[in-house]
Amino acid sequence: MVGLAPALTGCLTHVRSVPKTRPADIVLDATMDQLLKQVGTRFEAIQTINASVEIAATTGGGLQGHETEYPSFSGYIFLRKPEDLRVLLRVPVLGSQALDMVSDGKTWKLWIPRRNLAMTGTSEVTKPSQNGLENLRPAVFFDSLLVRGLGTDQIVSLTSDTRVIANENNKKDLIEEPDYDLEILAQPKGQIAHTVRVIHISRSNLLPYQQDIYDPEGTRVVTRALYSNYQTFGDTPFPMKIVIKRPADQYSLSITITKLTLNQKLDNDQFELKIPESVPIKNMN
Repeated sequence: MVGLAPALTGCLTHVRSVPKTRPADIVLDATMDQLLKQVGTRFEAIQTINASVEIAATTGGGLQGHETEYPSFSGYIFLRKPEDLRVLLRVPVLGSQALDMVSDGKTWKLWIPRRNLAMTGTSEVTKPSQNGLENLRPAVFFDSLLVRGLGTDQIVSLTSDTRVIANENNKKDLIEEPDYDLEILAQPKGQIAHTVRVIHISRSNLLPYQQDIYDPEGTRVVTRALYSNYQTFGDTPFPMKIVIKRPADQYSLSITITKLTLNQKLDNDQFELKIPESVPIKNMN
């Protein structure tokens, strides 16, 4: 190995410039109890969401060898605990209704007027489609919009790591920022416990910047949600940009919130979808 040194450091070397990496200016400390309390408090503080949004979808990726980007749709997302959700999207430029989807957490309905297409099903995908977006279920929105606290049947571990992010003030530099990772695990059966979620928390503001949601077996990430551009509503910070990635289904959704109201009373009729009787309904179980 000593003999290799002259060869590796001789006249054949080439120097190239790379972005400089510097430590973060602000690094906050917190205990696991403090982090859990903050996550739980934010989740409990939000009972309803009324959001004006722009949503753009991308399908494909490395497995397919190509990606397809779809035009951005404007619309609304209504969320009401425990599990009510409605997503209404409009066609770009024309402004006509593109999609209407409602869910009570157990079943969902979808109406696409321009295609005269209606679907219904349960929250579980029992027959996966080759088209990843057809595997989209309302729970993906619900679970990504809100970061839940620790469940009564769950345990947690805390680890630390670092991530490298772009410097917003100087695009030529990178910032190495420490983070906290809260790993939520199901209560172990015997000596085995599997991962349910991992919440990645920035130490610059102690807010989640990423949430990894695992499959029921805890073997792979099924949803990865990325959070940025936090704004504070009352005492509650909320991300105005949420990117949802579904690796196995090969699609991602980019949600930009343009207007947000938290904890406004939402009526039952805001979660009712009436599909015209003349439209056949496809069961997507």
